[in-house]
Amino acid sequence: MRVHPAATAPPEPRTTAIDAPRRTLFLAAPRGFCAGVDRAIDIVDMALQVYGTPVYVRHEIVHNRHVVEDLRRRGAIFVDELRDVPPGAVVIFSAHGVSPAVRREAAERGLRALDATCPLVTKVHLEALRYAREGYTIVLVGHRGHVEVEGTMGEAPDAIVLVESVADVEALELPDASRVAYITQTTLSVDDVRAIVDALRRRFPAVREPAKADICYATQNRQDAVKELARRCRSILVVGAPASSNANRLVEVAASLGARAYLIESADDIRDEWLDGDVGITAGASTPEAVVQACVARVQAYGGHQVEEFRLLEERVMFPLPGELLVAARERGVAVGAGNERAAARAEGEFRIRHH
Repeated sequence: MRVHPAATAPPEPRTTAIDAPRRTLFLAAPRGFCAGVDRAIDIVDMALQVYGTPVYVRHEIVHNRHVVEDLRRRGAIFVDELRDVPPGAVVIFSAHGVSPAVRREAAERGLRALDATCPLVTKVHLEALRYAREGYTIVLVGHRGHVEVEGTMGEAPDAIVLVESVADVEALELPDASRVAYITQTTLSVDDVRAIVDALRRRFPAVREPAKADICYATQNRQDAVKELARRCRSILVVGAPASSNANRLVEVAASLGARAYLIESADDIRDEWLDGDVGITAGASTPEAVVQACVARVQAYGGHQVEEFRLLEERVMFPLPGELLVAARERGVAVGAGNERAAARAEGEFRIRHH
């Protein structure tokens, strides 16, 4: 559990039951799973049905222990390195993406690799490759050590430099100031990235920018929703994992607007003294809705809050599963789901062309 420093102030005295005002639990929407996370979990789920157990996953498929523990119970084995995967086994790359070196290692060891990389992360990888081919120095805005950043840097390690702050930008010494481009980690704070990008534009006026912002739609939508929560609530609970970048950014965004923000992994982390006045709940993009609802129930049990959901917008994004997996599923009679039917038919056609 992470408590933001803004949350350390002592709570105001509570009113008695007789004169207690109506308190509301505002439930943000959109929240929780995004299309990339849905896709990644569905890939592991379908792989277990199609290939049987065990199925290996390199790193956590998404940063959430509830998801990982559920998949582990069903037969997924999570490993840090490919050397821990037996030759010929099925291995799934996590939603955060991997470097070309990891893909080569999987091929050399004869592993059956399925790629659960979020398509929005893949977009950033392709941008890095394009800029590198064109001879640009690429400035990657991101957090050092994050698995998404490691995968992106692996696409063009000789051309990419990492920055985490405006100070890092000011310290940059690049070989050709006229040939600089930037890309970003997909799960950052929109406001933090804006400050760093402004600094890059000042230092390198000719800097090339992505045609479309790299921060993913779900990250931005959840940050916009938590800003609305911060206008309504004293305290905000962000349900997510300590390792989740987008969940941590939600805490920071809420606290920057004066809310007392708390990062929790489950209902067991909630403390009664946090629940003075109105409370807001949101969730990082890797958090199952069942965990969110358990937190809602706990807040109601503690403080008698009435739940009110507010929805900024509807998310209707869906990413198809890998073609190889869809073809194998159809061959084994495993249902692919209505949303993947067209992708499965297309994949079968491509498979026949490649093998005939």
